[in-house]
Amino acid sequence: MSIFIPILILMCLESSPQDAYRNQRIQMVSKQIIARGINDRKILEAFREVPRHKFVLPEYVRFAYNDSPLPIEEGQTISQPFIVAFMTDALNLKQSDRILEVGTGSGYQAAILAQICDSVFTIEIFESLSQKAKSVFEELGYDNIYCKTGDGYEGWPEKSPFDAIIVTCAPTHIPKPLKEQLAEGGRLIIPVGEGQVQHLVLLQKKNGKIKQKNILPVRFVPMVDDDLKKY
Repeated sequence: MSIFIPILILMCLESSPQDAYRNQRIQMVSKQIIARGINDRKILEAFREVPRHKFVLPEYVRFAYNDSPLPIEEGQTISQPFIVAFMTDALNLKQSDRILEVGTGSGYQAAILAQICDSVFTIEIFESLSQKAKSVFEELGYDNIYCKTGDGYEGWPEKSPFDAIIVTCAPTHIPKPLKEQLAEGGRLIIPVGEGQVQHLVLLQKKNGKIKQKNILPVRFVPMVDDDLKKY
């Protein structure tokens, strides 16, 4: 009889919902991320560990690991897993990096970053989204993510400079405050443009000067109140 008990336990474990989600994450990483050329070990492990289904609306949980963005509250979205991975990879992160995220949204991108780096500072203009993301971070045990409700266009000057900045909403131009809050050698990745005409732009600060290049056409939600900002 004792021979069969471990087998029964194993069968129960294999059919558990959490194990099913783990398998979906492994498949997501293999088919959506590695297959598209991203092979940084730290990033791949982060995507295998972070439970994306915790960051989506209940009615979309069954689609959490699909190769697509999904709607969340306040007319915002949780980005396609590959785009999250691509933007993370483009920043060439180190564990010691201090990161600013503009646009907390669901919190998924911040959780991925927190798996890789020591400290993540994330700003969200919608208080409801900021509070919900904070609750998920606490549930999952993240103690290195710092949340703020506010205007991400202005960055988080009192916590600057940052080694990396990632923006998950599209302004019509690159906010000057974000450039100013980059540390020497710092990197900034941001979607820029209006409507269907947007490009992902990568900036790097070297010797006090900013160099930038377009790297990918994208489609993000617009930065809220961006039309009120000036160059």
